[in-house]
Amino acid sequence: MSYTGVVRPGGLYDVRDLLHLSIHKVAVDAKMSNNCYLLRCRHSGAQTLVDAAAEPERLVPWVGATGLDAVITTHQHWDHHRALAAVVEATSAETIAGEPDAAAITEQTGVPITRTVGQGDRIAVGESELEVIALRGHTPGSIALLYDDPDGPPHLFTGDSLFPGGVGNTFGDAGAFEQLINDVEERIFQRLPDETWFYPGHGDDSTLGAERPHLAEWRERGW
Repeated sequence: MSYTGVVRPGGLYDVRDLLHLSIHKVAVDAKMSNNCYLLRCRHSGAQTLVDAAAEPERLVPWVGATGLDAVITTHQHWDHHRALAAVVEATSAETIAGEPDAAAITEQTGVPITRTVGQGDRIAVGESELEVIALRGHTPGSIALLYDDPDGPPHLFTGDSLFPGGVGNTFGDAGAFEQLINDVEERIFQRLPDETWFYPGHGDDSTLGAERPHLAEWRERGW
């Protein structure tokens, strides 16, 4: 397997070809180094973009002539949707976000969210499917997206709620941190196996098995 998940702004994208779904990862914006993920059904060619973070001049050609069915925004923070308006204008894609964050995303981007989602909802990517996992705390409506691959380990897109080394920033809010660490532990680590590969909103990927031994440490330190 040649996929590493190590991408840098201005560099090439990386591709992981699963049996039914291809995962394309690219980093944009040298300052913020946001990850964007283009998911493509290998049977129908249908495509969904996770976080139109920045640099639409790169993202729109990356989508290509196949078109784009949807853009999923993992949460309301500005650095994850700066290219949303331009990508939607170019592709007419449906816009999807967690219900508690939808109004803020629309206010910040001027783009209406055409579908709001919550815990347990399903999003089709051609013949494949993503399950929405609500991870409250980094923002009220932050979501992760689970692709439970029928032919291999699960794949999880975590936005800014889970990274290698800890959960997302809760900006000193002890209640928000408690909510986030509880959701991450109960909805991700207690449910999914160690071989689950996760793809964060910034930086390199990891597996739940690599991070699981540190859960108590994260809770103790409070971030």
